[in-house]
Amino acid sequence: MVIQTRIFGEVTVDEAKMIHFPNGIVGFPELQDFALIHDAEQGNQAGIRWMQSIQEPNFAMPVVDPLVADEKYDPVVEDELLKVIGEEGDILVLVTITVPSDLSRMSVNLKAPMVINVATRKAVQVILEADYPVKFYIYDILKKRQEEKKAGE
Repeated sequence: MVIQTRIFGEVTVDEAKMIHFPNGIVGFPELQDFALIHDAEQGNQAGIRWMQSIQEPNFAMPVVDPLVADEKYDPVVEDELLKVIGEEGDILVLVTITVPSDLSRMSVNLKAPMVINVATRKAVQVILEADYPVKFYIYDILKKRQEEKKAGE
């Protein structure tokens, strides 16, 4: 399937790899089908990827594994919330990144992770009851990791 996107232009998406959010995502319940895109031109620094909407070409969110931001991140999600994606199979957890004009204020939302069942390609975005921040600032963390990576080369 070929889709037109605002950020990446024309992109070919393997339909078998599309991610389906039966309930949509927070604030956009009508957006249910997404492709996870790696920005080859930017490399995959810090594991940042894009959750690109299939229905809305102008809608794409940068996402990252929350462990990149907080190695101790270990949310508890009620089984009831995960029933919609299937309980068997490997789980991938991603969080959205907010990139303001002042990059030093870049943050991830640890309060509302996306939980993806890799086997079924179904996903749900949950709002955690635990005390995780909506804005967890990551600029200094990413900068430090990039410096450590350069020093190791």
